[in-house]
Amino acid sequence: MAKKKLSFEDSMKRLEEIVSHLEKGDIPLQESIAYFEEGTRLLTDCSAMLDEAEQLVVKLRKGSDGEPEELPFDE
Repeated sequence: MAKKKLSFEDSMKRLEEIVSHLEKGDIPLQESIAYFEEGTRLLTDCSAMLDEAEQLVVKLRKGSDGEPEELPFDE
């Protein structure tokens, strides 16, 4: 069964939980490695979601009629 992909916000919350566990420093090495691997996967997922969101962002510019017009983000 495939794992359900978390939202960006849920992924960030889980990353914060993982960091908190790792910062305590009182967990066994194998558990620390498992947390690190999970955090790495979540970070990769978050980065991909941010890249996708960036592609959707538009820059607003004042048009000739004074109204805003949408332009692609990379212009």
